[in-house]
Amino acid sequence: MTTRRTQPDLLYSQEEEALRAAVRDLLADHCDAPGVIARTESDAPHDLAAWKALTEGMGLAGLLVPEKQGGQGASHREVAVVLEELGRAVAPVPYLSSAVVATEALLACGDEELLGKLASGRTIGALAVGLHVAPGAAARAVRVEDGRLYGELTGIADAVAADVLLVPGDDGGLYAVEAAAGTVTPQVSFDLTRPLATVTLDGAAGRRLGDAGPAVRRALRAGAGLLASEQFGLAEWALTETVRYLKERKQFNRPVGGFQALKHRLAQLWLEVVNLRAAARGAADALASGEDADVLVAVAQAYAGPVAVRAAEEALQLHAGIGMTWEHPIHLYLKRAKADAIAFGTAGAHRGALAELVDLQAP
Repeated sequence: MTTRRTQPDLLYSQEEEALRAAVRDLLADHCDAPGVIARTESDAPHDLAAWKALTEGMGLAGLLVPEKQGGQGASHREVAVVLEELGRAVAPVPYLSSAVVATEALLACGDEELLGKLASGRTIGALAVGLHVAPGAAARAVRVEDGRLYGELTGIADAVAADVLLVPGDDGGLYAVEAAAGTVTPQVSFDLTRPLATVTLDGAAGRRLGDAGPAVRRALRAGAGLLASEQFGLAEWALTETVRYLKERKQFNRPVGGFQALKHRLAQLWLEVVNLRAAARGAADALASGEDADVLVAVAQAYAGPVAVRAAEEALQLHAGIGMTWEHPIHLYLKRAKADAIAFGTAGAHRGALAELVDLQAP
């Protein structure tokens, strides 16, 4: 049995905190709550202006890409900080899909040309695998005949914004397909800030990038591990905003937050959110170092989904009537939390995977 050589570093460096501050300031300008809600009611769910500011303005799409290939040469730790802030803002940008999942697939294949395009942010990529598929699970493939691709894939996150799709073929290859060469049909998505779509390919030309198996596994593992940071950012926002509201709202001429029963609920939620931060940071550090990544990603996702959902549910309930309105952003956070809870596999699936990794019998 392999033992971990070093303890995971769960603390944030000064550079990471500076990155957080810069991203938070940018999102405050581009992704305010009324703007995000209005965008969910439109035909353009993605905020491409915010995406351009994050990518071309700050270079964040290329954090995982080496400098010699046009990226920033950073690590999963920095990406995790960005995703925490995107989760806090429920930002409608395809960052997880393009800058993490699609980029990791291309890194596994070693395709420098497409990597450079994704790193610049001018090209948006999406892995054509259902958002619900867990790392290591079988992914649906399309039929390949003479370099042409045929088939239908459902539940593809952010496909409506993608310029290029990375499509697994039934011959074991991963193919790059121009999104315009297929038909991308929006699906009804529970999370309106991360829309899903059905991709239909009927003879679309594909360029083989490499083997699909290892590329998809690597991409989904990174997506699952770093999704926990987004879920932490979401949960922390829900807790912070609920505490702030309960300090302001009064009943019987005293702040509602002063009632002991609510104090106990918030204290319990705080403990869960702090534990989620540790789990998310552990997964990001493991992905960056390459040590025990499978185990710590499974730990993070076994814990993250239920906590993020509970934080959003508590925020909705404790905001009382105002929380039930469409104008208040809580519903965006609850929908994102519920959708994230089944993205890249459910908590139960990750508990089962974790049991196998550490030789324990699953419940």
